[in-house]
Amino acid sequence: MNDSIHLLIVDDDERIRGLLRTYLMRAGFLVTVARDAAHARRVLSGLEFDLIVLDVMMPGEDGVSLCRDLRRRIGTPILMLTARSETDARIAGLEAGADDYLAKPFEPKELLLRINAILRRVPSSEPAQVVVKVLHLGPVRYDIARGEMWAGEDLVRLTATESQLMRIFSARPGEPVTRTYLVEELGRGGGQAQERAVDVQITRLRRKIEADPRQPRYLQTVRGSGYMLAPDPA
Repeated sequence: MNDSIHLLIVDDDERIRGLLRTYLMRAGFLVTVARDAAHARRVLSGLEFDLIVLDVMMPGEDGVSLCRDLRRRIGTPILMLTARSETDARIAGLEAGADDYLAKPFEPKELLLRINAILRRVPSSEPAQVVVKVLHLGPVRYDIARGEMWAGEDLVRLTATESQLMRIFSARPGEPVTRTYLVEELGRGGGQAQERAVDVQITRLRRKIEADPRQPRYLQTVRGSGYMLAPDPA
């Protein structure tokens, strides 16, 4: 089922690279591995991937720095691997553009579940059947059917998680959406840490929508309820 999905594993630990490659190939994925950021850049210069699994702690350039740079150029989903104690690194990874994170040590099955959850967020090539086709957010417009955001003539690059958030919000404009619901729809586990991760994703999305993300006009916080997309009147 996954034989056309190509994953890139970036980790400096040879044992972990080998284990993950074997496990994920048995799950039906195509898998390429890289030992560090420089190696990953060389691989990415010649191949396209459906998802990148990226370790934070690596010699030389770390995973957060690589993630931030990749986000300037590609929208490929990124899953960060962090040590369980690296709370700041997890948040930094999300702020840099990662779609999710997984703390080490972890069971390979959990990684597989996270990968599949992220891949489900990637926009489908089949357009949705909707009545309202475009939402206007000031100078930004969001094409619901195509799952595309535009600022004038420029396409705004959205990560898989940001695309999923826009699909959720655009399906119910003007209606508050709870953080708990967002956690569930994004395929994350529960708890305050995951709600905090959603907050980080919202902050990143606001930077692409709002003139002043600190005073959001279109992606509003609804006290006690969650978040709400408030587009301009049609």
